[in-house]
Amino acid sequence: MTFLLFVVLALGGGVALATQSSINGRLGDAAGVLETAWLTFVLGAAISFLLYFFFEPPHAMTLFTAPKWQLIGALFGVVYILVSVFAVPRVGIAAATVAVITGQLSMSLLIDHFGWLNNAEIPLSPARYLSIALLAGSMALIYLGNRRKA
Repeated sequence: MTFLLFVVLALGGGVALATQSSINGRLGDAAGVLETAWLTFVLGAAISFLLYFFFEPPHAMTLFTAPKWQLIGALFGVVYILVSVFAVPRVGIAAATVAVITGQLSMSLLIDHFGWLNNAEIPLSPARYLSIALLAGSMALIYLGNRRKA
């Protein structure tokens, strides 16, 4: 039951990301890419601070005592927001989202396979190779669909 709950939450996160990318792409086209990214991070920081202040339990480690390499994860969020704000108006939400998911899946399979970043090793299997091929196929089909429309 807990597994199913987390899968549903992850699906909801995906819905939120696609919606955010679409909205931010439109805003970025109208108001500017950097302005839109700035707004996203300022509002995100304010909401995160409130959630942290009212709901976060104490932890053994803090941001000041965590290994420094783990702090660079925040930089990847900046890359994602800037790329999505810039790409969505130019390639469409579906193409941008499938490209992001393909990149996420490909990198996550490499991280799993090699156990990078202190993660457990989960070797590549035929099913995992197939998942990459299917996503690459979906990316190609969406690209072809976009070309026909243009």
